[in-house]
Amino acid sequence: MNWLLIGVVLLILGPVLIGAGAKHERKGTEPPQLVQYGYLSVVVAIFILMVQFLSISTAMLLFVVITGIIWALDKFMWQKKRGQNPVADWVEYGRGFFPVILIVFVLRSFLIEPFQIPSSSMRPGLIVGDFILVNKFSYGLRLPVSNSVVIPVGAPKHGDVMVFNYPVNPAINYIKRVVALPGDTVEYRNKKLSVNGQPVDTQPDGEHSYIEQGVYEVRNQQFIETMGEHQFKTLNMADTPTLSLSEVADFPGRENCRYDDTGFICKVPANQYFAMGDNRDHSADSRYWGFVDDQYVVGKAFLIWMNFKHLDRIGSTIK
Repeated sequence: MNWLLIGVVLLILGPVLIGAGAKHERKGTEPPQLVQYGYLSVVVAIFILMVQFLSISTAMLLFVVITGIIWALDKFMWQKKRGQNPVADWVEYGRGFFPVILIVFVLRSFLIEPFQIPSSSMRPGLIVGDFILVNKFSYGLRLPVSNSVVIPVGAPKHGDVMVFNYPVNPAINYIKRVVALPGDTVEYRNKKLSVNGQPVDTQPDGEHSYIEQGVYEVRNQQFIETMGEHQFKTLNMADTPTLSLSEVADFPGRENCRYDDTGFICKVPANQYFAMGDNRDHSADSRYWGFVDDQYVVGKAFLIWMNFKHLDRIGSTIK
C-alpha cells in the first residue's frame, strides 16, 4: 500500500471538501458534514505524511504540541477576544483533537502500545495477523522520541519476546525473542543454541506445519525450549543450513562474532541484546543484522488481543 500517495490525495481532498461544505447552510454552531470530513482528511493526511519521514512517536509528539498550542491560545487569549462570535472551524478542531491525541500519546509512549505481527518469524507462538499488546513500562519509563530511560523499572530478560526498532531502519518495528543479554556469549551451532557455554534446554515436540502466504505448506520440526522463566516452542527445518553466510551483514560489533559453515559465536556488547525468531530457519534476526541497542527497545509483548482470521487466539498470553 502506497501510504505516501494516500497522504497526498487526502491532503488535496481535505481543502476541497472544506470549500464545498462552506457553501452549505450551518445548523447551529455545528459545521456541515463536508467541512467535518474535510478537516478530518487534512489531519489524517498530515499524520500519514509525517510518519513517512519521521517515527510515529515524533509525529504524535508534534501533533500534541501543535494542537496543545491551539488549545492554550484559545483558552487564554482568543476566547476572550471573540466574545460571542463563533469559533473558527480550524480552532474548534485543533482544540478538540488535543485531549484525545494527548491521551493516546501518553498511553502509547509510557504504558501500552499495539503491534501487528507481519511475518512468520515468531511461529508457532505468534502468527501473521495477530494483534498484540506491548508493555512499554516493563523495561523502564522512557522519554518519547529519544527513548532514553528516565526511571529504570526493569530490563529485558532471557526468553522475553521483545518489540524494538529495527537497527537498520529504526522507523520499522521488529519482534523477536531475547536470547542473550549484555556481556553474554551466545552460540548457535548445528541448530543448537547455547548461552555462556550452557546449552539451552531443548526437547523435541513432533512436527509443525503451516501455510505460508496462503500458497505453500512449510513443514518443520518443533521443539520446546526453556530459557529463564519462559518455556516456548521453536521450529527448524532439518534439511536447511544453520544460517546463510552470504546474508550476514557487516553490522556494528561484528568483530565480536565468529561465523563459519556450522554456525556462529558472539559476545554481546554492553547495552545491547541478541534477538532471534522462534521460527529459526525463517527469521531475519541478530544473526544477520546484528545487536539491538538499548536505545531501540520498545517493550515486552504480553498479549494477543485480536486476530480476525483466528478468533480463538484472542486473549492468549505470549510465552
